[in-house]
Amino acid sequence: MRKVKHFHSINFILWLTFLVFAAFIILFTWIFQTTLLRVFLGVQTEDDLDTIGKLALDKLHTELPVQENIGDIERCVEMLELDDRFATIYLYAADGNVIYPISNDVDVYAYLISDSGLTEYSETSNNFKKAQEKFYAAIESGVNTSRGMCLKNDSEAMAYIAYMGNPQLMAEADGTDGVFLYIEYSTTLTQTVMGTMRIQLILISVIVIFLALIISVLLSMKLTKPITRISRAAQRMAAGDFSVNFKGEYSYAEMDALAETLDYAKEEIGKSDQLQKEVLANVTHDLKTPLTMIKAYASMIQEISGDDPEKRTKHTQVIIDESDRLTSLVNDILNLSKIRSGMDTLKLTTFNLSEFVHTVLERFDYLTETQGFTIVREIEDDLYTEADCEKIEQVIYNLVGNAVNYTGEDKHITVGLKREGNQLYFRVADTGKGIAQEEINTIWDRYYRSAETHKRPIKGTGLGLSIVKTILLKHNFAFGVESEVGKGSTFYVVFPEK
Repeated sequence: MRKVKHFHSINFILWLTFLVFAAFIILFTWIFQTTLLRVFLGVQTEDDLDTIGKLALDKLHTELPVQENIGDIERCVEMLELDDRFATIYLYAADGNVIYPISNDVDVYAYLISDSGLTEYSETSNNFKKAQEKFYAAIESGVNTSRGMCLKNDSEAMAYIAYMGNPQLMAEADGTDGVFLYIEYSTTLTQTVMGTMRIQLILISVIVIFLALIISVLLSMKLTKPITRISRAAQRMAAGDFSVNFKGEYSYAEMDALAETLDYAKEEIGKSDQLQKEVLANVTHDLKTPLTMIKAYASMIQEISGDDPEKRTKHTQVIIDESDRLTSLVNDILNLSKIRSGMDTLKLTTFNLSEFVHTVLERFDYLTETQGFTIVREIEDDLYTEADCEKIEQVIYNLVGNAVNYTGEDKHITVGLKREGNQLYFRVADTGKGIAQEEINTIWDRYYRSAETHKRPIKGTGLGLSIVKTILLKHNFAFGVESEVGKGSTFYVVFPEK
């Protein structure tokens, strides 16, 4: 089953990424507020309550015993509550009756006997009784309560309770025997802070999401603009327009590097396209010429020389030669295609390269005997290498044949093979007109033609150097040419020694 691919634009990906990032920041902030900050404020509130509770215990129990004048107690409590305005201090007897605050003031008395006053003090008394029960339970469990203890009442408000009397008699205390210090600590400030921060966080969340959208849109436009430009230029190049220019003023190095790479690829593809046209034209010409000759001479045999043995032999020889030329051309094209496509694998063997070069050069002896060529051999003995013999034979033959076709009027060629370190250097030098520097890199192309015309003793297909290049690249052997205009050229190959 074919898998369906889903593609998304860079704009969408950036937009989604920024939103996810903003959501993560907001979520993290919410978690911090609702958990860590609440815990931190709770701990801080408990510390403050414990401090004011112990201070009140010291003042009322140690410095100012509760049995003293109620006026002194009131002044002490007012000072303590003035130090911490969130604390409300009460004194209760063991039976739960309020000892403090007590006032003879008419307004206060009226408030206490009113419905609201009774409700408030009733709720506080209930909270005290529950705190008292927890206090007794803590003592039974072995908790040290000599300095009081902090706890939470049913409304999650903080409270402090301590016993001001003899702890051994606390269980038998009755009526006003023994006094409990009870402090309710308001958490209104904490709740107000949390509420304010919640509102601020909502505003911050809206602002962050809005900014994330704006930034993602602007950034995506900035990022995709050069990509869109390069994409359009690439489409034009794909349509065959090699005049496009990928370079431009980009804000980041990666796009500039991509533009340079595409410009280089454009130039190379343009060269390849031009080369393909030339190859097609040359192959068409090279195939057409022998076919025309074969047809022409076959017609001559049929119409003119059919009964003349001498002419018939001459004409049939032309047909045979042109057929051989056509076969050679087809074989070179097939060999080149096989090597480049990887279908023709290398068969590596270790062999005597010195003797192998001598054997190949013997095929050129007829040139020295009939056409006055001089082939100087500077070959060291017993040099071994590892390669594909059949392919290397094509390399050596094509390089020597190329030198024969392009050497100077003196018809002098030098073939050398020597050891340098652990490598073997093979070279073929001619005395021709040389190669211009701007043509050095193009001579290996298929159907490369020098600007100079030559009468070639060796019949070729124009694919010789291209085959050499393909074979040597397949072997990963170093190769090249050194040339100077007017002084000839030297082609070389570096073989590994075995």
